[in-house]
Amino acid sequence: MTLTEARRVPPGPTGPALAKTLWMFGADRLGLMSSAARRYGDAVRLAPPPKPFYFFNHPDHAKHVLADNSQNYHKGIGQVHARRALGDGLLTSEGELWRRQRRTMQPVFQARRIAGQAAAVAEEAAGFVDRLRRTPPGQPVDVVHELTALTLGVLGRTLLDADLGEFQSIGGSFEAMQDQAMFELATMSAVPMWVPLPKQLRFRRARRDLQRIVDHLVADRVARDGAGTGRDDALSRLILSTREDPDPGHGRQRMRDELVTLLLAGHETTASTLGWALYLVDRHPEVAERLHAEAVEVLGDRLPTYEDLPRLRYTNMVIEETMRLYPPVWMLSRKAQGADRVGGYDVPAGADVLICSYTLHRHPAFWSDPERFDPERFDPATPNERPRYAYLPFGAGPRFCVGNHLGLLEATFVLALIARDLRLSLTPGHRVVPEPMLSLRVRGGLPMRVEAAR
Repeated sequence: MTLTEARRVPPGPTGPALAKTLWMFGADRLGLMSSAARRYGDAVRLAPPPKPFYFFNHPDHAKHVLADNSQNYHKGIGQVHARRALGDGLLTSEGELWRRQRRTMQPVFQARRIAGQAAAVAEEAAGFVDRLRRTPPGQPVDVVHELTALTLGVLGRTLLDADLGEFQSIGGSFEAMQDQAMFELATMSAVPMWVPLPKQLRFRRARRDLQRIVDHLVADRVARDGAGTGRDDALSRLILSTREDPDPGHGRQRMRDELVTLLLAGHETTASTLGWALYLVDRHPEVAERLHAEAVEVLGDRLPTYEDLPRLRYTNMVIEETMRLYPPVWMLSRKAQGADRVGGYDVPAGADVLICSYTLHRHPAFWSDPERFDPERFDPATPNERPRYAYLPFGAGPRFCVGNHLGLLEATFVLALIARDLRLSLTPGHRVVPEPMLSLRVRGGLPMRVEAAR
């Protein structure tokens, strides 16, 4: 092999370092990606054939894989393994099924429809703030738990016209589903589902519970509307699209898969972003003061409206910087269907390709002092020369997150109302650790004390 040919293969770990890399992929994914970027650069081969996977960490690489040549890349490691837990919903499906699902759901998330849901989102956000306000003085509250309940409530009200609060088990069931999805990733789906490990037994109970919940939602809609398709929301659209399936049993399973995926993806990323935002704001009192001042000035004592979004400029800057440091979609994985070349390196057919938003958002070539929390990076009045694909909080390309508008609306309203009315502070001594699951969560919750804003 000539020197020129050798350079077509990215650098990467070998020998004992390779064994450690494979262990870290199951045990410390963020640590692995961060250390690989520091040691090897923007292109890394993390595992050799016969199951190679490549890590690319440059905006040009992300643009090529996710957008320019996206037709060559299907969902990869992680999402493929999550399919055994989640089924064929919008998050994990491929090809014509995915395109059909996307066409079904896209109208529900159009900006005009989301604007019409703003009042409902504001009311849910205000109810959340009122619940926090009633916390006994000095008693910590797990805001991640409360945010999960809030975002499920918003999702139920805006997309399903249903009260998800009546299903008390739904949060725990989603925890078990995510645990199983990550177990599938760590074991490369080598452990059969029937093996009675405690984790897998919890997952099977959770899957039955979530299927019971979505069956109830469908039955309730049909009981209220006859055919169940009389409303232009996500639930009616899913009922109609799956009813057209020539195999009724397959249609029912698709309905379950798509609703479970919608419920998970529709609440998890926003709850995660808001949890990280509250943690970062608490650590930066000057940011908290500026948020409070903006909310008082823009909102006064009323609820936010859709027209307030451009006026809550600093609030949005805080949310964007939060998603830079803790992107809800922390890693995007793809599998090359045919041979390709990325950044001058050959990628063989069948190779897994990783684009890690967590490390890309910290790339020192595109972000000054990248570990520092600085909302001013996203001031719309300040020009910046960052490449478009240096910032990927919702992914990119054809599989860009369909619910980004609703998620940003919800996050902005919630953060503005909290900043106006409350002061949340982390319980002393609690260690905050990121947990890279399907989204980038706060491990073990976020206990915070609640006070009235000064």
